[in-house]
Amino acid sequence: MKILVAVTGASAMLYVQSFLEMLERESVMVHGICSEAGEKVLELEQRKDSKNLPAVTRWFDCKDFTAAPASGSADYDAMVVIPCSMGTLAAISTGITSNLIHRAADVMLKENKKLILVTRETPLNRTHLQNMLTVHDAGAVICPPHPGFYLKPESLEEAAMTFSWRLGDQLGLEMEGRKRWGVMNNV
Repeated sequence: MKILVAVTGASAMLYVQSFLEMLERESVMVHGICSEAGEKVLELEQRKDSKNLPAVTRWFDCKDFTAAPASGSADYDAMVVIPCSMGTLAAISTGITSNLIHRAADVMLKENKKLILVTRETPLNRTHLQNMLTVHDAGAVICPPHPGFYLKPESLEEAAMTFSWRLGDQLGLEMEGRKRWGVMNNV
């Protein structure tokens, strides 16, 4: 499986770290794109830059429209935008491709490939909700970062991992150690 991970400037970088750690344990090829705002928020929240995140074997410049993710021939199986800012959501919902993240998401939709948007904002206004419905109708999956508290995580990192498992489910990954509701005496 070949996955493209895009990081935008919304808050929730703990989920990025957790998701990539999970992908690192799977047999998955991971490429990445990080927006300028994403780099800033990643530094603020995790004291890291994108190049120091796990699992990603190749990073593309967000301004490079000649990069592989700009074309359907790059043949990614899925794209996950984590976290997905409302600006990125708006661009995707209207087909505006002003950077490589927007263009790659547009490519995923036109190629009928899995596009998962980990939207991160609260509260949501009517425009946010309309944009979510628009991208859903175009084939994207809206997956706000909500941990599975019924799995009784004991730390923020464990809570983030419960959400990463949900993303893994959406991608069709078999995840060793994945806890599930009502299975293996988890709950």
